[in-house]
Amino acid sequence: MTYEEKLERFERHIDNGGKVEAEDWMPDDYRNGVLKFIEMHANSEIMGAIPEREQIPRAPSLKRKMSLTAKVQDEVGHAQLLYRVAEDLGKGRDAMYADLVNGKSKFHNVFHYPTKDWGDVALIGWLIDGAALVTQAALLDSSYAPYTRVLKRICAEEQLHLRHGEHITLELAAGTDEQRAMFQDALNRWWLAIIHFFGPRSNVEKDLLLKWKVKTRTNEDLRQEFLDRYVPKILELGFTIPKPTPYKDGDHWVINEDDIDWTPLDAIKRNDGPETARRLGLRKRIYDDHRWVRDALSAPTAHVA
Repeated sequence: MTYEEKLERFERHIDNGGKVEAEDWMPDDYRNGVLKFIEMHANSEIMGAIPEREQIPRAPSLKRKMSLTAKVQDEVGHAQLLYRVAEDLGKGRDAMYADLVNGKSKFHNVFHYPTKDWGDVALIGWLIDGAALVTQAALLDSSYAPYTRVLKRICAEEQLHLRHGEHITLELAAGTDEQRAMFQDALNRWWLAIIHFFGPRSNVEKDLLLKWKVKTRTNEDLRQEFLDRYVPKILELGFTIPKPTPYKDGDHWVINEDDIDWTPLDAIKRNDGPETARRLGLRKRIYDDHRWVRDALSAPTAHVA
């Protein structure tokens, strides 16, 4: 078959709801696009472990320390699962990790920002994990089958993380004025980053991942679902949503695109966020310091007679 015939058959398969396996023929643009997408997801999971890990000493009880530690371990595990899926698309795990720690690849915008106190843990666990679940649930019907299979496990664990963050938020909301102020301060600092989480309006005509159903919904559609789901809950708890402030329009909570300042996100796309250099440096030191472990595990086994 010619390339054009293979491409036509591939696109017909996708249009009919078919799934793609790692060993199937696929266009280079599909392979490279899926690889980059999953690699960024894996990077985000392993970098996302750092902000909450740094708050473990501030946990108010041993039970909270243990639960937050377990969540951090889950995030690292998610990264390893995703790197494994990405490897089958032609890029080794060591190469992906090297590109991450050397600033050559990307990770999600929210993990470029600092955490301040326990209010940040509540917000990350409830609203940022909530945003992640909105996006990941939409990917459960992705055309790349190995990704959807691993996402089933990840989404199940993220649901537990969401309940963890929601429980901490409810404790703060029902607590002292100081505790409520702690969450409100976190919301003030993180709200714009959460809106950025979904990215700018999708260019449907040019986005091949949408065309080939790797992504199943547009950025603005996902952001709208998040706003409709979480804005009423935030307001019900008596917190104030900062700018860009959503308003009710019929059945939906809406933020005008023109009211969103995209400048901070532009800096993060250049890997130039407030915490980017420090966190990448931390990951690189850990990677370099533990090289001996990788070398030992990869060394030929000595056979003793």
